Amino acid sequence: MNTDGKDGTFRQAFAVTEFRALWAAIAIVRTGTQLGRVALAVLAYERTGSPAVTALVYALTLLPALIGGPLLGGLADRYPRRRLIIVCGLTRAVLIALVAVPAIPLPVLCALLFVSQLLESPTVAAQMAMTPDILPREVYQAGIAIQHLTAQTVALAGFAVGGVLVATVGTTWSLALNAAAFALAALIVSRGVHARPAARVRDADDPVRRDGPMAGLRLLAGDRRLRSLLALAALAGFHVVPEGLAAPYAAGLQQDTAMVGLLMAAIPVGNVLGVFLFTRFVPAATRLRLLGPLALATSLPLLASAFIPGVAAALSSWFLIGMLSAYQVTANAEFARITPTERRGQVLGIASSLLVASQGLGIIVGGLLATHLGVMGALGVAGAAGLVVGVPAALGWQRARTRPEVLSPPSA
Repeated sequence: MNTDGKDGTFRQAFAVTEFRALWAAIAIVRTGTQLGRVALAVLAYERTGSPAVTALVYALTLLPALIGGPLLGGLADRYPRRRLIIVCGLTRAVLIALVAVPAIPLPVLCALLFVSQLLESPTVAAQMAMTPDILPREVYQAGIAIQHLTAQTVALAGFAVGGVLVATVGTTWSLALNAAAFALAALIVSRGVHARPAARVRDADDPVRRDGPMAGLRLLAGDRRLRSLLALAALAGFHVVPEGLAAPYAAGLQQDTAMVGLLMAAIPVGNVLGVFLFTRFVPAATRLRLLGPLALATSLPLLASAFIPGVAAALSSWFLIGMLSAYQVTANAEFARITPTERRGQVLGIASSLLVASQGLGIIVGGLLATHLGVMGALGVAGAAGLVVGVPAALGWQRARTRPEVLSPPSA
């Protein structure tokens, strides 16, 4: 482990007071959101008895990010980021508190939920854009790793704990706790994070403001480093396919639903361990050099799982997929770091939406392939395609890292 101060450690990141406050706020919101998702799924099914409506309500906790990222991410550049996080958090607390009102009409509930989830996009963009300003450069990647590990841990534990809590206190109080989490997070940010001016002056002649998301897209398209890092991150669309096929995979092996949960958890558990080892014991400069090779290597166990059937083989190979995909944390951190601060919120919002879309598309296509080729065939195609697409992405990053282009403002 690095202890000489040249490469930041988790302890050094937590030594920064502002980072501790931001991390605590993020952890509280994620915990409350996981609880809210379980409560909403239970509430929707209790109200309607319809699996389709239940799935729709659950989807409303995820899909608005596809719209909110490109359209609202730029707010994190045009307004002070701390203030934006606080305002969005308090607004979401009110919206979810209204959702918790007993017997609220289902269409109203869906509308309130949709607006609340839209506000998640500028909040996340502001948090991501603020982190490089809070942490010194040598500690920044450790801070991003901490945030990622926290998110994965909450995701793994949230559904199990959330189910028990919802069963104990009911959906109304569970949603009330979700609303309280938003309010508490806003309070922590207001007390623990320093106020900073907006990253970009709001000017009617500002081409970024006038062009909206197109300015961020031009910046992404015009910088080789950003393009290649986004391409490496988008390979997650191939690597996530096993999670979407866990149920039919288990059914094909005559396994019960408990095995489905274990299979779905294999990649996240592997990722938690991989991120910890990768960011704790590998120097930052080495991590950047390994981005391309690791992105390619992540597809290898995916491909292998198509030819080696069985529960043990699947758990092992999918766990390895999660470990190797730890490169994503470094790719995301470097992407945020090199994006100009005055456009960071907008660009991160667009990139986040593209990554969500790539993973959603990967799961959908994987399901379609499994229908026609079988689960093993779909896994094989996903692994092979990940290698084929990953080669130019890895080569592009290698060229960009050694011969970076200078960022220039997009033309009006």
